[in-house]
Amino acid sequence: MRKKVEIILGPTGVGKTDFSIDRALEVSSPVISCDSRQIYKEMRIGTAVPSDEQLAKVPHYFIRTVSVSTPYTAGDYERDALDLVERLFAEGHETLVMTGGSMLYVEAFCSGLDDIPEVPLSLREHLMDCLYTEGVEVLAGELKDLDPETYESIDLSNGRRVVRALEVCLYTGLPFSSFKTGKSKTRDFEIEKVGLSRDREELYSRIDARVLKMVEDGLEEEARALLPYRDLPALRTVGYKEMFDYFDGVTDFDTAVSLIQRNSRHYAKRQLTWWRKDPDIRWIEL
Repeated sequence: MRKKVEIILGPTGVGKTDFSIDRALEVSSPVISCDSRQIYKEMRIGTAVPSDEQLAKVPHYFIRTVSVSTPYTAGDYERDALDLVERLFAEGHETLVMTGGSMLYVEAFCSGLDDIPEVPLSLREHLMDCLYTEGVEVLAGELKDLDPETYESIDLSNGRRVVRALEVCLYTGLPFSSFKTGKSKTRDFEIEKVGLSRDREELYSRIDARVLKMVEDGLEEEARALLPYRDLPALRTVGYKEMFDYFDGVTDFDTAVSLIQRNSRHYAKRQLTWWRKDPDIRWIEL
């Protein structure tokens, strides 16, 4: 029997945690998280980390294992997750359960990432400062001059992706697109993707309720404790950036909560749009 990794994916709030734990118990597997935010130690409430009761049911990996002050990329996750999977298979597991909603982490694990050069942190920080002071349009214009192919192919509203492409162009003197091979790496185990979905109104209701539960559990206090790290990539995420705006007086508290709900719903929609294009996903309606 060929070794297999079963990836439970789907939009935020759909119910991946409980579903993956039940599935892990069925096949005697731990749960391997592929969530790019739950991996951070200091971000428990705003990332909807599994509860202590859920974590106690089966072993979990990549939950609150990295500090927000430590740079951690999708490439790091690819390496660490593959090492873990190899070790667990060697211990006798036939089927392993992985779950999460981070599109790039899933892509890195399944297909691998191109070997794109790392750049000095000082250059990235400079470009991020430009992003916040001048706007993504200015950086996108520079990218268009240096690498028209990437300019035409990426989401120009995603400031972090524009910065990533531009920093490689500036550091190497070569177009970012020249490092993209488009070739998938082969894995010596089977990968099965299972997508979870719900009726849209039900999903959005669950998301709104979950945000209110985060607030009740102390999201504001958690965000305040993370203020010194607010400019790090890990904190540029839904739930925290809205709280930071509230702390800055840009919005009031109720507006911040409403924006977290709205932006979480928008994120869920983007996740579904992304994964609906993947013909290898077997969908389950909950």
